[in-house]
Amino acid sequence: MVEAETIMEQYFQAWNTSLISKNGDGIRNFMSRDFVGYWAHSKTKQPDPYFFDYDLEAVLKQMDDAEKSFETTSVAKRDGDQQMTILGRETNMIAGKPYRAQCMFVWKNEHGKWKLLREYIELEG
Repeated sequence: MVEAETIMEQYFQAWNTSLISKNGDGIRNFMSRDFVGYWAHSKTKQPDPYFFDYDLEAVLKQMDDAEKSFETTSVAKRDGDQQMTILGRETNMIAGKPYRAQCMFVWKNEHGKWKLLREYIELEG
């Protein structure tokens, strides 16, 4: 779906711009105020949740010489086309080394704009 690809391209471009500026406002503009994210690693027993107001700038400051990309593997609309789930693989290149994760993003149409409602990130390896 072209719409899903465009949303993901814009979202990851906001991440890449924010990785340079260390300002998370561009990323947060894509997020619903009801946003909940979950991050895990293969050795993690339970994912760690984070919310709309998490310290995004602290995360950005931890990553220098970094760039994110995303490869979509599946898109499904639901809830009368008011929500969209996007599955795929995220790659973070940090100082030339790739860190990959399997991801699911849940987007919700809020007043005519797609906002990120939930994300699930499972770091590979």
